[in-house]
Amino acid sequence: MPKFVLICGPQAVGKMTVGQELSKITNLKLLHNHMTIELLLKIFEHGTLEFRELDKLFRMEIFKKVAESDLEGIIFTWCWAFDLQEDWQYIDEIFTIFRKKHCEIIIVELETTLEERLKRNTTSNRLQNKPSKRNLEWSQKEILRSMDKYRLNSYPDEIKEKNYLKIDNTKLSPEEVAHRIKDKFKL
Repeated sequence: MPKFVLICGPQAVGKMTVGQELSKITNLKLLHNHMTIELLLKIFEHGTLEFRELDKLFRMEIFKKVAESDLEGIIFTWCWAFDLQEDWQYIDEIFTIFRKKHCEIIIVELETTLEERLKRNTTSNRLQNKPSKRNLEWSQKEILRSMDKYRLNSYPDEIKEKNYLKIDNTKLSPEEVAHRIKDKFKL
């Protein structure tokens, strides 16, 4: 049965890049957060009701199909605001899809310094895969604004899943982080 690997953390912490590397060294498929966002931004403005509804619908339907499939699993990257109840509910909805099919759920939380995040915000891989982040002035302001508005890393013992790993990846390459995840959870 498929595995569900959630890689969470603040913007530009390296979620997508680690997910790409983990996908390369496992048979897990990657659905990074911006795969649905960038599609919908071509039609609807970010945050509108239509955008939010379709974004959630697409992801939930993908998760349902993966949970029912013969795939080894999927990696999903997401910026989780731990101080928002609706984010906890969203994660619970996703987990419920996989729990119903007795799939293994794994959470990997990444954290790094603000300085490192601002550097990573400008990498070619990020800008290639996330066209909406190419306005660097806006993107940098969004990182700073969300840091003041939300709590984007968990408190100790806040996440109760048994398959949970928090990694400070400030000085680690995406490949090193991916190998740690693969080894820890035997992926």
